[in-house]
Amino acid sequence: MNAPRIELPRWQFELTWSLFEYHLERLEPEDFLWEPATHCWTMRRGADGTWVPDWADTEPDPVPVPTLAWVSWHLGWWWSVALDHLQGRPPRDREDIVWPGEGAPTVQWLRDLRTQWLKVLDGLTDQDLDATAPFPWPNDPEHTVEHMVAWVNAELMKNAAEIGQLRLLRAASA
Repeated sequence: MNAPRIELPRWQFELTWSLFEYHLERLEPEDFLWEPATHCWTMRRGADGTWVPDWADTEPDPVPVPTLAWVSWHLGWWWSVALDHLQGRPPRDREDIVWPGEGAPTVQWLRDLRTQWLKVLDGLTDQDLDATAPFPWPNDPEHTVEHMVAWVNAELMKNAAEIGQLRLLRAASA
């Protein structure tokens, strides 16, 4: 009997998440806005009190070092938009993704995104995986939902490693 194709990427996602949890459960509110370099991107309070990410439409050179806050917002942004696409909702703009703030609110937000993602993964059939991916490659018929699921795993792996490294660097610098 053949297993559904979603089983392997789901297993990979869960493995990556378990490694990410090691850092999530150890994060302190002070970790989030710690600036590891003078040239960095972070989250800043807007005039209305919401958090706004540093951003440039063209990537600067050199690329600013992101804070843990910025990486966690970035993770929440791309993941929220991926969920929008797979759940048939209009994808939100970057400016519409609200970062909850330092500490427990952001950790809970990321865990909630995980729960939503697992629900979506559990509903995908092999036929769904073969459909053209609406994100992150707009109008590219060569990339499928299966590619998108693999991309989410890779992006999560990268962002989890960045968050873990920032947490460790802050702890080591204390």
